[in-house]
Amino acid sequence: MVPQVARFNHPLNPIGLPLQMRELPRQGDWDYIPNMPQSRSQRPLSAATLQLLRPLVKILLRNNVPHQTLTEWAKQAYVDVANSEFGIAGKKQTVSRIAILTGLTRKEVQRLLSQPDNAQRADGEEYHRASRVITGWVRDPDFGDGKGHPHPLRMEAKEASFAELVKRYSGDMPARAMLDELLRAGAVKQLKDGRICLLSRGYVPQKGSAEKLNILGSDTADLITTIDHNLYEKPAKPRIQRKVMYDNVPIEAAKEFQILAAAQSQELLEALDRWLSHRDRDVNPASKGTGRVRVGLGLYHFEERLDKES
Repeated sequence: MVPQVARFNHPLNPIGLPLQMRELPRQGDWDYIPNMPQSRSQRPLSAATLQLLRPLVKILLRNNVPHQTLTEWAKQAYVDVANSEFGIAGKKQTVSRIAILTGLTRKEVQRLLSQPDNAQRADGEEYHRASRVITGWVRDPDFGDGKGHPHPLRMEAKEASFAELVKRYSGDMPARAMLDELLRAGAVKQLKDGRICLLSRGYVPQKGSAEKLNILGSDTADLITTIDHNLYEKPAKPRIQRKVMYDNVPIEAAKEFQILAAAQSQELLEALDRWLSHRDRDVNPASKGTGRVRVGLGLYHFEERLDKES
């Protein structure tokens, strides 16, 4: 039997009493009640979640991660989101309220709130530092012609040097450590005369799967956050979320498309990078404006064989 939901001007708690709280996400015209089935959205949300989980589970199984570990990670995510996003305006979030929202026990919530969360931030920071160094090398006229053509750099020099580039765009990271990482990633090469030459305008870690998995987390999270924004925030100008796809393309044409998409996407990203770098205050301290926003555009290529033999 589906529970009947009374209508109030404010969200309800599990026993049906109105709560004065920040507005929570709603499905259709139904009021949102934590831990109560939402009949109008449960089925499509279940299907969408399973579809989302399948490629993720494939990666987890490749890395020998059992379902119990994923369950623990999911609990951590529930607690983190409930704690940071679903508080009552003007009141401090409580363990009891997080337990109500997530369906976990107060003891579990308390344990999960005490878990450290530093490793993920450190991995992400290393990834972004390398990306900033490459962007600065391409855009900064001190290290190139200022038009997207970087100069080969010596490790140490009176004027422009690789060490100065790293210091300017990655903070306190040692120049030698940055060079080693970019060499491993295939982003640079060292010439016979010792100068360092940029080979790639994009950074993808090569030294281990941990760094690549960090990109999986950050890029996928950005996409899901955009979809959530467009679905539930109902903005006047939704964030761009588009794709082009056909499902009966010959293998030969698919290979051509991969080359075409990579070339045209790189051209678009470089144009947007030039625009953003001019307005980013880390790259251009003279950029004026208020507040601080992380903004960008992500592109990805997908391909699936539909004619596999069963």
